[in-house]
Amino acid sequence: MSAGPITAGTSAGAGTFDVRDPRTGELVGTFPQHGEREVAAAVQRARAAAAWWGQLGFTGRRRRLDAFRAVLVAQLPRLVSAVREETGKPVAEAELEVVLCLDHLAWAARNAERVLGRRRVRPTVLSPNLSASVERKPLGVVGVIGPWNFPVFTPLGSIVPALAAGNAVVHKPSELAPGVGALLVRAFAEVVPEQPVLQLVTGDGRTGEALCRSGVDKIAFTGSTAAAKRVAAACAERLTPLVAECGGKDAFVVDEDADVRAAARAALWSAMVNAGQTCTATERAYVHRAVHEPFLAALLEEARGVRAGTDDDAALGPLRTAAQVARLESHVADAVARGGRVLLGGAPADGLVVQPTVLDGVPDDALVEQEETFGPVLSVHVVADAEEAVRRANGTRYGLGATVFGGRRAGWIARALRTGAVSVNCAFGFAQVPALPFGGVGDSGFGRVHGPDGLREFSAPQSVARQRFRLPLEVRSFTLGARERSSIVALASLVHGRR
Repeated sequence: MSAGPITAGTSAGAGTFDVRDPRTGELVGTFPQHGEREVAAAVQRARAAAAWWGQLGFTGRRRRLDAFRAVLVAQLPRLVSAVREETGKPVAEAELEVVLCLDHLAWAARNAERVLGRRRVRPTVLSPNLSASVERKPLGVVGVIGPWNFPVFTPLGSIVPALAAGNAVVHKPSELAPGVGALLVRAFAEVVPEQPVLQLVTGDGRTGEALCRSGVDKIAFTGSTAAAKRVAAACAERLTPLVAECGGKDAFVVDEDADVRAAARAALWSAMVNAGQTCTATERAYVHRAVHEPFLAALLEEARGVRAGTDDDAALGPLRTAAQVARLESHVADAVARGGRVLLGGAPADGLVVQPTVLDGVPDDALVEQEETFGPVLSVHVVADAEEAVRRANGTRYGLGATVFGGRRAGWIARALRTGAVSVNCAFGFAQVPALPFGGVGDSGFGRVHGPDGLREFSAPQSVARQRFRLPLEVRSFTLGARERSSIVALASLVHGRR
């Protein structure tokens, strides 16, 4: 979801804002609303810190990042508690979020030099006297605008590779989860006390706008597609490059030879985990007609055992805001008005609590099929074959993640889906593998985090060509004569003219 709207005319410090626990409404904390002046000062401090951090080299940075990981492990209970207070998610989900980020942190620290370090490039026969190399240099200062729904895993997916590549980072967490961001910054300062390599600025979309216009060397944004467009417009004023991970409308394809029970469990979990407030949440299931009825029966049986609530025994937490509840209820109402059926749930929300909802027979042009719902709602569709499943799964402007359950044709289905990532016979498998890049296409954004592509995202290539010796025939000269030109053309024709 959005990290907050971007509006014009932000000013220097504009007071404070409160953060409340969505489960209880109790005050969690009060944070400063940072404006242009505070953001600019943070970026200026980051400039000097980036120069110092870059000089540590890959080995020095790896030692600090490994120490940071150890601090996160030591502070895991405290971090989990903060995640729960600001998001409302159950303890098991908060723990999983923190644990998953540890693998990614370790991978980036360990592989940064291999991916970004200097490597030789072979010249061609036309340039035998040259040696060549390329290495990737840090950009300088990276601004990271994070979401509230995964306030540890998602921002660290940009912060860590940016740091591993040698950049300093200014982090603007969502105004709904700034306390988690503050904990991450303080934890990093324990292992890097010398310089403000990782800093925090807090506030709503006005703070994000100020960061985009602050002269940072890149922005990494995670949030809604609508907010990403406003971020992109702000970045365009200074030609600041942007990596954007936006919303999704992820599909789940079940082929005729799938393990139906396993598929039903995975579909339910991937649709309902974090109360559906996940950019890669399954929102649409396309099930082969041969297994549609058993899949639906297994899905409903599993779903009846899952309860949302604000108590510690609930499997799902509440939605984060009343606006999300209103959006979800409008999507369900629109689906029913268009002929869809509610097979489970569908009752009005109890405050911010929405029970798991399963829909059937919803037409493809309904809101719940085309717009990100961001709640515990799954619509199920029967399809004649894999080709129909792929066609309908690709029938939105989004393309973030997808899941395929099947046997013989599962690989073909996965490759045919227009998405940035696909899991086959598991849910969210692509998020667990640190070496896999993550990002979307279409309205789901552009650029990648995680893996080698994520490291490259926060660096710039520098190419170097060195002359080792002089050639009798110098091609880079105004004194080149007709005979020499003829020899060069003949050599090029000999090398490249053969079929």
